[in-house]
Amino acid sequence: MRKLNLLILVLIGSMLVCCAAPTKNDSELSKQEIDSPSFEGKYRTAYFASGCFWCTEAVFERVNGVSEVVSGYAGGKRANPTYTQVSMGLTSHAEAVRIVYDPEVVSYELLVEFFYASHDPTQLNRQGPDVGKQYRSEIFYNTEEEREAAEKRRDYLNKSGKYDTEIVTKITAFTNFYDAEDYHQDYYKNHPNQPYVYSVSRPKVEKFVKEYKQYLKPEYQS
Repeated sequence: MRKLNLLILVLIGSMLVCCAAPTKNDSELSKQEIDSPSFEGKYRTAYFASGCFWCTEAVFERVNGVSEVVSGYAGGKRANPTYTQVSMGLTSHAEAVRIVYDPEVVSYELLVEFFYASHDPTQLNRQGPDVGKQYRSEIFYNTEEEREAAEKRRDYLNKSGKYDTEIVTKITAFTNFYDAEDYHQDYYKNHPNQPYVYSVSRPKVEKFVKEYKQYLKPEYQS
């Protein structure tokens, strides 16, 4: 009888512990669930590839409403690819970024506009000095609404006469994303005088900042 009473007390204690378990906060959600296309919290994610991710990351980090930008690899089938494998063209991944943003501050449509404006979407499998499928222009959409937004902006630009040739940006369904190695994160900020950053990335970022100043975070508007 004493064993039965003890068992009952243990079960009641376990139930109280479970009921008292703390709820997830926003930061926990962003780490564990925000990468899911079905995530319905405050933030959303967008995935873009537009050449070297050092530059793409720096551009979107400056956009007001964007809370995080992570450089990585998308659009391939090999799990956990390395930078060496991707940069040598040994996988089908593209250098890409994952953007975490607040849709109440910046819309997906605006992010798509920034994407097209911050690189040359008419170049096939290259951006400037970077050549290969790993540097392709591609939008990875999570929903049909995102696909429609990407196609709508592409079609608008093609009809506008902005470019001499048609846009070659691929618009494909998101499948997976792998974070790049730690040393690639915030590379533009941490290595401003690196030759590639200074001569290739910096002019692109400065051009974007000049054209879209009203959409930047306060610290980048001066």
